[in-house]
Amino acid sequence: MNQKIWLSSPHMSDEGYELQYIHEAFDSNWIAPLGPNVNEFEKELAQKVGINHAAALTTGTAAIHMALKALDVKECDIVFCQSLTFSATANPIIYQKATPVFIDSDFETWNMDPNMLEKAFEKYPNPKAVIVVHLYGLSANLDRIVEICKKHNVPLIEDAAESLGTSYKGKATGTFGDYGIFSFNGNKIITTSGGGILVSNNEEMIKKVRFWSTQSRESARHYQHNEVGYNYRMSNIVAGIGRGQLKVLDQRVSKKKYIFNYYKKQLSNLDGLEFMPINDWNNPNCWLSCIQLTGKVRPLDIMLALEKENIESRPVWKPMHIQPIFEKYDYIGSTVSNQLFENGVCLPSDTKMTDDDLNRICQIIKGLWIK
Repeated sequence: MNQKIWLSSPHMSDEGYELQYIHEAFDSNWIAPLGPNVNEFEKELAQKVGINHAAALTTGTAAIHMALKALDVKECDIVFCQSLTFSATANPIIYQKATPVFIDSDFETWNMDPNMLEKAFEKYPNPKAVIVVHLYGLSANLDRIVEICKKHNVPLIEDAAESLGTSYKGKATGTFGDYGIFSFNGNKIITTSGGGILVSNNEEMIKKVRFWSTQSRESARHYQHNEVGYNYRMSNIVAGIGRGQLKVLDQRVSKKKYIFNYYKKQLSNLDGLEFMPINDWNNPNCWLSCIQLTGKVRPLDIMLALEKENIESRPVWKPMHIQPIFEKYDYIGSTVSNQLFENGVCLPSDTKMTDDDLNRICQIIKGLWIK
């Protein structure tokens, strides 16, 4: 069988930057959570995206959870949340015993539709927060969404888990809202094996998040806890991997764009196949190259054909409002999210792929139009 081609797998630097920081941690015995790598990773990531403060955590999900807690989201509060996303965006709303209201996407961005967001405010005038997602590295329509949130005086959280390296009108996604989050899960554009980070210009709340995330341990000689805490802080070893990965982020973005453009050049002439939208104001990282199929060839046809050749692909995210765990909650929108899910395929976007790999994938896909 041919060697496995993954959708998006970890890609360590050829230069061994990650090992350098890991060895430093071992040599200095900074193995336990926290340490110099954590502090420096927070500073370096914040500088990279152009924001003042960051708290390195165990997951992007933990970062969303801490953002909601920082905004004092509590039981029965309403949080507007993009429906077309991974469940990790919505789950922290439930952790806080709040109530999600899901918002549809638009075809222009594949992300939260500002018109539907306005309708949500008409029905629910006082939500506690809005969570927008930058799906597959495509930025949402931030001008309108930020404007709407400011008009209603409601804080904005950006789930930029998939969009590190993406910019909107020259400014990094994750830095427009009150809080932004990035993920370093194994499939992301850079990885720490697992991990996430919360960013904000609110220094006081980032300090508070670091406190909550280390079990809310007070500065006393004994173990003193006045608040519920969480074991969410990133370890010094994991942060070392992240520091090394940050050094090659630009390379990874460049390769992801190369992959997207390769597919586009090879497959754009296939009837009923369209690519995810790239807008003039959006400079995406192209984390995953995604397509829409509206002809006789269906997403499952492509996924099964690739799977037969030991190549991984996946559907576009199934919207939250049609997930069994969330379907009881309100949804503001039409059928855009559903259509993107039903017609969508995420093509292999692994940065270790060669041109031969890409050509093989394209030939398999083209073959489905010949039958």
